[in-house]
Amino acid sequence: MLYDLIYSLHNWFSPLNVFRYITFRTALAVLTAMITALILGPWIINRLKKFSMTQHIRDDGPKAHLGKAGTPTMGGLLIILCILVSVFLWGDLKNLYIWTMIVALVGFGAIGFFDDYLKITGKSHKGLRAYQKFGLQIILALIIGVFLYMNPKDPYTDVLSVPFFKRWLFDLGIFYIPFSVIVMVGSSNAVNLTDGIDGLAIGLVAIAVLANSVLVYISGHKGLAQYLQVMYLPGTGELTVFCGAMLGAALGFLWFNSYPADVFMGDVGSLSLGGALGTLAVITKHEIVLAVVGGIFVIETISVMLQVGSFKLTGKRIFKMAPIHHHFELKGWPEPKVIVRFWIIGIMLALLSLATLKVR
Repeated sequence: MLYDLIYSLHNWFSPLNVFRYITFRTALAVLTAMITALILGPWIINRLKKFSMTQHIRDDGPKAHLGKAGTPTMGGLLIILCILVSVFLWGDLKNLYIWTMIVALVGFGAIGFFDDYLKITGKSHKGLRAYQKFGLQIILALIIGVFLYMNPKDPYTDVLSVPFFKRWLFDLGIFYIPFSVIVMVGSSNAVNLTDGIDGLAIGLVAIAVLANSVLVYISGHKGLAQYLQVMYLPGTGELTVFCGAMLGAALGFLWFNSYPADVFMGDVGSLSLGGALGTLAVITKHEIVLAVVGGIFVIETISVMLQVGSFKLTGKRIFKMAPIHHHFELKGWPEPKVIVRFWIIGIMLALLSLATLKVR
């Protein structure tokens, strides 16, 4: 909104022409979301405490986590609010991809909100039942997937791109819709599983968003897309502003979520951020790259699948505890060490994902 107002005045005051540049507005989006989080963070944390929106700690988890009982949760509301404020100020609201991302962020966040609410209020200590949670996620992802599949402005609406190979484009046809659903729902739950220790998930989200912002900007820039031989997707460059808002909100929230955490994001935060990352990958045809840049999320998810599968089939566990970050905690790694080492791996994977731009 503010972007449209300011830019409309550039004919009378030429320096305002700078607002037409996506890179400039992305920088503003980062700063706006971060500053908003830092300002509103203490107030929202106090509100969550006042209404007893606090975390229940599992008795079968690492003993060091028992001291976290009573920490405010549902801090993801702060993240979503900061992203929306920043996007509404600096994003081009005439861009349909921006609204697609808003629907994904708010939609997955709403599912997480109800899950958190049921747990906290005691109406259901386990939150939504699995079929309810996955069912709602699948319905939302299906709506987004069908919309993107029917988008006449997207020349690659049903194409799967393989990184490192410039000519490896697979036309999935109608099957791209269920594939996109798997990506969005899988990404949402992968971030949710990773959110188990202070700052781990939000830090990895910030790293993934930063890498994706580069990929998104290039995909939406005709000259750079042609030079780097990646698919040019008209209109997607504006999503760089959305990425900037996500990055700023993530960094602002990390201020309060870093060890020892003053607040947890809850499912309202993890599901919304994961769903947004998955939707971003589907829009920009970087689904496989998302699996690389979000490699830690993938590993965390696989560790849970292996643990559950092994226990059901053999009665034995592969890890001391899943997701795998808890395994390293039980092996004696201090929580901050697990967090930083996983961040380092996340940075390495982000750099690897960016390398796909040149190795083609």
